[in-house]
Amino acid sequence: MQGVKVVEVAQFTYVPSAGATLADWGATVYKIEHATMGDAQRGMVGYGPAGYAEGTFSPIMEHANRGKRGIALDIGTPAGLAVLYRMVEECDVFLTNFLPDARERLSIDVEHIRAVNPSIIYARGSAIGHKGEESRNGGFDSASYWCRGGGALGVTPAELKKPLNMPAPAHGDTLGGLTIAGGVAAALFQRATTGEPSVVDVSLLGVGAYACGLSVDISLMSGEPWVWPPNDLPGAPVNPIVGPFETADEQWIYLAMLQAGRYWADFCRHVQREDLIDDPRFDTAEKIVANAQEGAFIVADVLRTRTLAEWIECFETLEGQWTVIQDSVQVGQDTQLRAMGYFASVTDADGTPRELITNPVQFDETPAVTTRAPQFSEHTDEVLAEFGYTEEEILQLKIDGAAT
Repeated sequence: MQGVKVVEVAQFTYVPSAGATLADWGATVYKIEHATMGDAQRGMVGYGPAGYAEGTFSPIMEHANRGKRGIALDIGTPAGLAVLYRMVEECDVFLTNFLPDARERLSIDVEHIRAVNPSIIYARGSAIGHKGEESRNGGFDSASYWCRGGGALGVTPAELKKPLNMPAPAHGDTLGGLTIAGGVAAALFQRATTGEPSVVDVSLLGVGAYACGLSVDISLMSGEPWVWPPNDLPGAPVNPIVGPFETADEQWIYLAMLQAGRYWADFCRHVQREDLIDDPRFDTAEKIVANAQEGAFIVADVLRTRTLAEWIECFETLEGQWTVIQDSVQVGQDTQLRAMGYFASVTDADGTPRELITNPVQFDETPAVTTRAPQFSEHTDEVLAEFGYTEEEILQLKIDGAAT
């Protein structure tokens, strides 16, 4: 996307993470923050587990804003809005997650931006959608994506008294941002082939529901809520070599050999239980299914006899599918992720080397290259100069409170 220019008027993680993904893909992304308050998410740095920071570097800001250029404007002033419009004239995409009332009040809704640049792609991310009675309401991924979209109850065992949280902070925001970036790419393709620009809409609710799409489709047919089988037994109800299994050192392996009849014999040889291959309970695919629970208890007992490291070495030649169940530290050191180039090296504002995970889409087998997120108003003067403002005009904007 080199040569594509994006104006982003958005806060928190959801839509800004779309801008970060577009920046990963080579676009120039201008992050517009309020001239005095900045992105509201800056106020969360240092507070709570997700607000972890070291010096100027905070993942909660870096994750969604890497690779951008930061400019501080008060678009609620005529002068600040005029600057925004001048940028819009020369840009290809406008990104926002501002609510309808705010967009109308600030004159940045579709009709306002299109009046300035009729060919611009207008992309808006919402919590619960752009139509319907609730379309003017806001929200966050924990509520709209995770809870209302079906994920929370989808992963919560029946015996728990309350639904489980998302597996990571900004889980839905990140997937929603990636979805928006894909929609923007498709819209740019349409404009390039037909000349027609699009309005791109993505909601956290829609992303959450689509992520749970197979369970929703099953429920549409059955009329019953989708529930996973009880999680207190090893294996899967019809397959003894699917599911999480504990090792001798209290680590976890996940077996994912969906074709039990195909992989059972090879698995048994690897765990030195060749006797199970011709065992009359498991000597055909049909019997493996019929006696899956009994087989799963045997598999669980076998896997508890060695440590995770021993099983990793043993399973190097295993034909079937399996993996280690990892925490976030282990994911950060995953050798396969690193071989794929999914971690970018950046230098923070203090000169300290850091790493950030990039989006999973690569082109021509080339890892994304990015930079740290901008500090508040870091590039205001540079960007204004690039859009034709003189030093005197920039100074006047600051005096008027339109820029910082």
